[in-house]
Amino acid sequence: MGALYDSKSKTLDDRGIKKLLTSEAKYQTWLDVEVALAQAQGELGVIPREAAQHIAERAKIENLDFVKMDEIYQKVGHGFVPFLKVFVLACDEESGKYIHYGATTQNIQQTSQSLTTKKIHKQFLSFLTDILANLADIAETEAGTVMAGRTHGKHAIPITYGYKAATWISELLMALERMQEVEKRVFTTMMGGAVGAFNSMGEIGIAVQKRVAELLDMPAMIIPSRNINSPKIEYINCLALLANVLHKIAEEVFQTSIEEFGEVSEGFSKGTVGSSTMPHKINPKLSKGIIANAQKLYSLTSVGYYSSARPFEADSTSNMLFDGILTEAVELMTEILMRAEELTRTLQINRDKLAKNANLNEGLDNSEYIMMFFAERIGKDKAHELVYELAIEAALTHQNYREVLLANPDVRQAFTETELLEMLKPENYVGLSEALARNTAKICRETIATI
Repeated sequence: MGALYDSKSKTLDDRGIKKLLTSEAKYQTWLDVEVALAQAQGELGVIPREAAQHIAERAKIENLDFVKMDEIYQKVGHGFVPFLKVFVLACDEESGKYIHYGATTQNIQQTSQSLTTKKIHKQFLSFLTDILANLADIAETEAGTVMAGRTHGKHAIPITYGYKAATWISELLMALERMQEVEKRVFTTMMGGAVGAFNSMGEIGIAVQKRVAELLDMPAMIIPSRNINSPKIEYINCLALLANVLHKIAEEVFQTSIEEFGEVSEGFSKGTVGSSTMPHKINPKLSKGIIANAQKLYSLTSVGYYSSARPFEADSTSNMLFDGILTEAVELMTEILMRAEELTRTLQINRDKLAKNANLNEGLDNSEYIMMFFAERIGKDKAHELVYELAIEAALTHQNYREVLLANPDVRQAFTETELLEMLKPENYVGLSEALARNTAKICRETIATI
């Protein structure tokens, strides 16, 4: 499973995320959590301090016999016991007695997964802040770049490209806030034993879990139940919502880079090949990867909901599933963020084509401007009716809208020809687009400066 890759994937910097998802990194994280457990137990007198110290000294992946681990795995058929056995063998006999003392497999594995995901999450935030900075640049640079606003796939009223970027920033700032807010629930420490009730360690177990949490810099679960999976679903939901905004950006770039629009294009370097048969092809590779991976990511949340409802205190079907879908969600999100960062950093804006498309309807898009002028005199409803009739006449008869307006006595009485021509220019009816773009960019920069 995992993310959907193409040749572009090989050129992108994952900022160390893929290394964190390797088997080697997973085993080392298991060792790190076992060390934290031993250290906490040593400090609290559950196991000898000397044993805890020796366990820490030997907790290096190069000390594990992976050949032996595979042999044991073939015999016992358990995903974690072989690791424990070779770790015990890597320590002296006395210290080996106290490895994994009073803990269960999921205590180590789920805590380790939280620890790894927390590290990856930090890189996700670094990507997101860079994407926001890129969009802030666009919002400022293109604050006054006039374009056609579109609703329901048709021209609405004019906006600026900076305003469009500002709307993306606004939604991404929500995603950023959401990602930060869930950290306290998602990245937690679990050390409650087989069913989460501290049966093996008793009351000291709560203190042990608290100390492990401090050592790993992750809060302890109030009830360390292995059957609590809602935080994982919440995190996948957060990733999906973030992906959805980036998907939206990618869809718009994909669509408006089509030749008939020609308003933007992805950054392109000479030598890149778009098709094996059509030499002229320059495809939106970044956008298509965001779109495909985002669509796949959305599907993971529903699977999590079904599995989270499993009964009783633990269920290996849920353990297996959440281990898989959380890893897959992270892989998908990595591919999305890498592409989105480069896309927003290298996006090419075709101002001439934006202006040409904004004027495509020869002033028709500014009908609201004229309507609001009449509304002050004859009321909104009558003004809408008047301008509607004129706009539809121009559209159905394929006449120039300006000529239709000038031929109407009510319009001629209200405006001079010069005034009317000014009112039909897209750049004269963009509302607060420019101010909103600049203000949103300012808010964006202030926000990411605090991260």
